[in-house]
Amino acid sequence: MAMYMSMANTLSSTAAPLKLSSCRRSLPLYSTSFLPLNLKTPPSLLSLSPHHHQIQIKSSHRRLIVAKSNDSDSVDIPDRLISAVCYFYPFFDGIQYGKYVITQFSFMETLIQPLVPAIRVFKSFPFNGFLVFLTLYFVVVRNPNFSRYVRFNTMQVIVLDVLLIFPDLLERTFNPKDGIGLDLLMSVDSTVFLFLLVSLIYGSSSCFLGQVPRLPIVADAADRQVM
Repeated sequence: MAMYMSMANTLSSTAAPLKLSSCRRSLPLYSTSFLPLNLKTPPSLLSLSPHHHQIQIKSSHRRLIVAKSNDSDSVDIPDRLISAVCYFYPFFDGIQYGKYVITQFSFMETLIQPLVPAIRVFKSFPFNGFLVFLTLYFVVVRNPNFSRYVRFNTMQVIVLDVLLIFPDLLERTFNPKDGIGLDLLMSVDSTVFLFLLVSLIYGSSSCFLGQVPRLPIVADAADRQVM
């Protein structure tokens, strides 16, 4: 018992009293041990002023407008000229259907007069129409070097020229000399000629303006042939 009391006295005399420290350490909200990512703002963003941001937005918007104006679908001038000239082919090939209209209306003769030399050259050889047909089809329509705009318009005039076979067969089959048959033939020929004339004016003027002319009956057939 005396030994235990001596050990207790020894411990009480040597041990220093324990004190709770009132010092408090404030830990940062985001410690590097928990958040290894660098959340600092890039120097490039800090160096840019709001005015500089506005200039960049305006310049980007300007580049977008310029790219849109240089659209690849726009028609070049050579393509317009080639397509416009092609519409003279079915008109020259079917000029004989206008013999009744031209003789009845003098202004039609005045309208056609500037084209007479070219029509004479086209009609000078019997196979000119067929040769032009082969040239347009194999050299232009089937040639991928030409734009689709040129190939579509060329194919459209080819289909229109092929349709001239039907009034030609009608005239060769019946060939009436007088009566109702002659009146019917005159009406058919005049209608075909006027349709060719309107197709020439509409097709050529649309091509000169860079637009896509779509003739009734033949436009859908031309679309199917041109890929």
